[in-house]
Amino acid sequence: MAFIPYSRQTIGEDDIRAVTKVLRSPFITQGPAIKEFESAIARYCGARYAVAFSNGTTALHAAYAAAGVGKGDEVVMPALTFAATGNAALYLGAKPVFADSDAETGNVDVRAVEKKITRRTKAIVGVDYAGAPADLTALRALARKQKLVFIEDGAQSLGARYKGRPVGMQADMTMFSFHPVKSITTGEGGVIVTNNKKYFELLMMFRTHGMTKDPKKLRDKKKAAWHQEMHVLGNNYRLTDIQAALGVSQMKKLDRFVAQRRAAAERYFSLLKTLPIALPQRSTLKSSAWHLFVVRVDPRTRDRVFTQLRGKGIGVQVHYLPVYLHPYYRSLGYKKGLCPRAETFAAGCISIPLFPNITPKEQAFVVRALTAILASKSL
Repeated sequence: MAFIPYSRQTIGEDDIRAVTKVLRSPFITQGPAIKEFESAIARYCGARYAVAFSNGTTALHAAYAAAGVGKGDEVVMPALTFAATGNAALYLGAKPVFADSDAETGNVDVRAVEKKITRRTKAIVGVDYAGAPADLTALRALARKQKLVFIEDGAQSLGARYKGRPVGMQADMTMFSFHPVKSITTGEGGVIVTNNKKYFELLMMFRTHGMTKDPKKLRDKKKAAWHQEMHVLGNNYRLTDIQAALGVSQMKKLDRFVAQRRAAAERYFSLLKTLPIALPQRSTLKSSAWHLFVVRVDPRTRDRVFTQLRGKGIGVQVHYLPVYLHPYYRSLGYKKGLCPRAETFAAGCISIPLFPNITPKEQAFVVRALTAILASKSL
């Protein structure tokens, strides 16, 4: 059987036609496809505003900046996430403060978040681990109680639902990513959705060098129509129309993609139920976007299981090393043992292949290989 990656994009002829149409148009960046894509995302999530960015990391950077995060501030976030969640705080001179995980779900423990809040805390961040929403109600309530900004890192959860409603409506700002392994793809790309007009306006400026042309916001209102002003220190974090056109096309298939992922997850639950491993929470079957299907094996044998699966042509991956264990963060003074449940959870993790077009045959192959490896005396 051919190599099976842990995930991959699903591109159809309709996506190719959408991109080709833009390439033949007058605008390949800063054109109408951007607004069309943003409108599609906002409409899907039930949000008033959506601002597209070059990738999920730049979107997070912009969200933290819009929240007023700056030098000396603290941002409380899960330890079990991709490094970008912490990096975006560092870019602004703020300190990432890591909170421990729930031992079963991998999502952040809200009680651990509350214990990490200090007078320097500016925002709290929830991450939807593997596509399953965090405890968004509790996080939002905590943020409001402490007068903090609540940002959701939903990089993995576009298409997920929380208490029957689309993810993207619960936080002050929510980020989604469009990397090829995510729910939909624009190649690279990200977005922030929000209902807050002030945040929307700051995000729009931040992605274009901190510039504005809005006559209502110009300090010097007597200048000619070409006049623009830089009001904040932003960056060039724009998405192109080429990418946005792909995003518009992909959004039409989002629900189908998530349904296919969910069906594949359900097959795994059936196929893996007798193995001596920990599975994701089945209770999230209908709410998660199923970005990942993470199984947990004995930490003492995890690396050998990983290597042997790769040797059989199965492109497993590990998500994630707790952020503060990366060498760069350790150089900043973070130490092992900071979030013990996150460390224990991560030590046994293996993400097995899951994507919309994975076939039952491919899944059966993965499970047979995993079964044989776990039964092997070589472990």
